[in-house]
Amino acid sequence: MNQSPLLDVRDLGKQVSGPDGHLTLLDAVNFTLLSRESLAITGPSGSGKSTLLGLLAGLDVPTSGEVLLGGAPFSALSEDARAVRRGELCAFVFQSFHLVDDLNVLENVLLPLELNHIPDSLNRARQWLERVGLGHRLKHFPATLSGGEQQRVALARAFAVTPKLLFADEPTGSLDHANGARIIELLFELNREAGTALLLVTHDVQLATRCQRHLCLEQGRLYESALESAQL
Repeated sequence: MNQSPLLDVRDLGKQVSGPDGHLTLLDAVNFTLLSRESLAITGPSGSGKSTLLGLLAGLDVPTSGEVLLGGAPFSALSEDARAVRRGELCAFVFQSFHLVDDLNVLENVLLPLELNHIPDSLNRARQWLERVGLGHRLKHFPATLSGGEQQRVALARAFAVTPKLLFADEPTGSLDHANGARIIELLFELNREAGTALLLVTHDVQLATRCQRHLCLEQGRLYESALESAQL
């Protein structure tokens, strides 16, 4: 029996109006992502990676095509309904961490747990912070942490809600090489343990090869990676 995709992207297109007419940002993008699968999408600056990620996460709506999440229509839902569905199934790790400056480490991880009414939130938040090696920094605020520590808080916050799908957007982009390497090892380790599907958007082709599949976005079109083709 074939497994239904967790994420199913069908002929996705996005156009915007400009002074010279319509500009195509994405054109007929198709791919699927299964549960527990890891997929990297790479591409140069301006290739449409941010636009695609916004559509996949339901932060924007396509001009054409559709996104299905968990086997059900997603992009066609209202903004509020997309937010609810996103909260049920997805979590995010960003390049710039997106921690709340006025909340301490523990409160940052607690926030999505409480918003989603997840039981035993306090213990769950503590356990995940212990897991990423920050159990001793619970009362510290983001400004007192290094970049690597802030990204570890972001990882704890993402995995604490037990997502089915984790979107990682340039997760090492703000870190030096050593800290970036540690974060990537932790990301893949936690992802294996949690059994979460991973969609990684990055400009780093070497990092992309760590995923099970690798697709390239160029001028709004999605292609199979040449590296992946050579390995088949």
